[in-house]
Amino acid sequence: MTEASFQFLREFLKARSGLNLAADKRYLVESRLAPLVRSFAFASLDALVTLLHADATPGLAQSVLDAMATHETSFFRDGVPFESFRTIVLPRLLAARRETRRLRVWSAAASTGQEAYSLAMVLAGVEPALTDWHVEIVATDMSAAALAKGQAGTYSQFEVQRGLPIKSLLRHFTQVGEEWTVDADLRAAIQWRVANLLGDLRWLGRFDVVFCRNILIYLDQAAKAELLAKISDALAPDGALCLGSTEFMAGCPFAPDAQAPGFHQPIRSVPIPGAPNPAIERLQAVG
Repeated sequence: MTEASFQFLREFLKARSGLNLAADKRYLVESRLAPLVRSFAFASLDALVTLLHADATPGLAQSVLDAMATHETSFFRDGVPFESFRTIVLPRLLAARRETRRLRVWSAAASTGQEAYSLAMVLAGVEPALTDWHVEIVATDMSAAALAKGQAGTYSQFEVQRGLPIKSLLRHFTQVGEEWTVDADLRAAIQWRVANLLGDLRWLGRFDVVFCRNILIYLDQAAKAELLAKISDALAPDGALCLGSTEFMAGCPFAPDAQAPGFHQPIRSVPIPGAPNPAIERLQAVG
């Protein structure tokens, strides 16, 4: 691959997905795009870039974005955010929304769906408290292929062994051969939507909780600020944002939640750190 081709791909990826690819990542591009060269029957990676530049091959641009995206995910990844969601954030919101009885949760950059299903399992675990509630989980990703796998809800033995408690596996999955499929009721709890986080997100509506983890680490400062501003606009004033453990950015419109590790609140509604929360005390025992 020529230097010109590599530089074009760096600019293309940054413009289309926000991926800030370092100058020393040529090997990554070559390894991830090699299967596309074969599947599209191109003579070389440079030939792929030429046609990508001309935008003359249907599906090529999306295929390149899919190939370069990092789809690393697992059930209940990192553990702590889901426990904070179950024991602190969710009881707080259940108390705050007791009049409207509506709750919307967004799994941004949901990849193949493990995070969204983990959230659905947490909500299923507090089901008695959600009787007569309208609950929505929206899972988005720019990769239609990744979302299709998530929507199908079928995972390998290796995938379900990564973070999924055996109790949850037996309760919510059915084994078919060497694979496990999420039960229909849990699959029905999630809406799957193709969305690029750098695009217009207003059509998704307002959310009470947003999980956007391990995405900011791939973006430059300008793209990080832009995405966090969009999430702030999409989040209820008393809502909660979950980021990756190293992703908080000074100067963003959020502040760490003193009560819920892994979560952040819009600055316009940050509570006094350590202040007692009666809603949490009443509902923490749920689940």
